[in-house]
Amino acid sequence: MLIVCIFLSVVSVMLGSVNTIYELHGAWLNRVEWFFTILFSIEYILRIICIKKPSRYIFSFYGIVDLLSIVPTYLSLFFEGTNFFLVIRVLRLLRIFRILKLAQYVGQINILMRAVFSSRQKIIVFLFFVSTMVVIFGSAMYLIEGPENGFTSIPRSIYWAIVTLTTVGYGDISPKTDFGQGLAAMVMILGYSIIAVPTGIFTAELAQAIRIHETQRICSHCGKKGHESLAVYCNICGKKLEPEY
Repeated sequence: MLIVCIFLSVVSVMLGSVNTIYELHGAWLNRVEWFFTILFSIEYILRIICIKKPSRYIFSFYGIVDLLSIVPTYLSLFFEGTNFFLVIRVLRLLRIFRILKLAQYVGQINILMRAVFSSRQKIIVFLFFVSTMVVIFGSAMYLIEGPENGFTSIPRSIYWAIVTLTTVGYGDISPKTDFGQGLAAMVMILGYSIIAVPTGIFTAELAQAIRIHETQRICSHCGKKGHESLAVYCNICGKKLEPEY
């Protein structure tokens, strides 16, 4: 029910951003928004009441997401008048954070999160390498092309290097000289090889996370999977787990 409500609330926020729909059905969308806000507020309060240490939930990732998903609607009550209309619209956009609540209800998301966490150091090193390369290529292109060809500053040249290295290619700025076009061709070719690096890193970590998940302890009584390595009893049926995998 919570998953369905989250989806419906996000859809209502998206529909509310369409002016034609909001003009015709704005009142209904506001009622729907308040319904979901009250529902998620009750859920938030119940979670605080039920948990042994409320601060652990309140300051956790999901706790902050839950708070951000309900606070904007209440804040809109204190901002009235056309002068604050834009502020209210910005605050109400924070309700999109509700979609992040889905992560705690989908078991397989833990595998993806474990893979991202395991590959964080390699990804950081890779991003540092890419950042260094775009600074070098951007600075070189600024010296080669110059302001007369659109490369008015080093930051703008770095922007061109990022767009070219990632193979996006907006085309709003491009080299005009032969030397600059040769450097651009080298950056384009390098971009194809660089894209494969983070993909390979994440794929390897994801495969490892899947193997770990598949080898987790299984309850011989009810067949429940996913018990932690230090677990003694099944968290579903309460039967004692086997000591080995």
